[in-house]
Amino acid sequence: MTSWKLTALAPRPVIEAALLAHEDAWDWDPDIVISGSEIAEDKPDDWQLEAWLPRKPTKADKAAVLALFSGTPPKLAIEQLPKTDWLTASQQGLEPIRAGVFHVHTPEHPPLAAPGLRDFCIPASQAFGTGQHATTAGCLAMLTHMKRQGVVVKNCADIGTGTGLLAFAALHLWPRALATASDIDAVCVGVVQDNAVSNAVPLGARAGELTMLVADGMEHPLLAARGPYDLIIANILAGPLIGLAPDFARHMVPGGHLLLAGLLETQEAQVRRAARRAGLRLAARLVNGDWSILWLRKRAGRPGQAPDWAKRW
Repeated sequence: MTSWKLTALAPRPVIEAALLAHEDAWDWDPDIVISGSEIAEDKPDDWQLEAWLPRKPTKADKAAVLALFSGTPPKLAIEQLPKTDWLTASQQGLEPIRAGVFHVHTPEHPPLAAPGLRDFCIPASQAFGTGQHATTAGCLAMLTHMKRQGVVVKNCADIGTGTGLLAFAALHLWPRALATASDIDAVCVGVVQDNAVSNAVPLGARAGELTMLVADGMEHPLLAARGPYDLIIANILAGPLIGLAPDFARHMVPGGHLLLAGLLETQEAQVRRAARRAGLRLAARLVNGDWSILWLRKRAGRPGQAPDWAKRW
């Protein structure tokens, strides 16, 4: 497949505004993949917006990207890319990360095998979530914090699991839990199964085992049948998190926990408003780079009565 890339250079606030506009573009062509990043570590205010396409960009494609910018848009640089699996190539040689009680590395790096530390080997693949991204690392840190705060999980679901890493982490922290992982992308099924085998994570439908399925959000009969959940993890994007907030709450037990990531700090207020409307309240948050990681809980008890957990925050 021939791939092409469009690149626009602009100050960071301009690129971030374009990314937010992309989040709100519900009719966006899914073949056009968008990302924003700083150009260099020593130039934190100079950013680029990149758009990848599986075809030569048409006038309509270029117009769609430029429409993300308000006012006078920046110029677009257009280049044809070599025939490469860019997702896999972009993850090659990634450095290991430490987050909470977890050490995540690719096969190019050895495990640490340190006491009290759980090693996960996640190769570069066709799915997101090797652990190096700030949202994934932040979720690993927050899961560890939740465990240390005394959270008990008997039934958990990882929505938009990618490589399965966060589901694996939850099963490590709560090894007797019933665990379900899902993703909208069918390619993740094989990725998760391979990673589970290589990391000694048991697969199956019983407590302490992981069940993997393909689902759009919470729309799957097995997800409904295996609920309600006392922990739901969703490291996806701000737009879907806002839309799925009522579904998450509906499939949680009273007092249950929801871990959200994939949202920029600038998008946090919107996500939290949607969560509040669904009856979810913030328990803790952390910011990793530009990204917010939110721990929320579902209201418990009689209406108007604050549960015990809320009184501690």
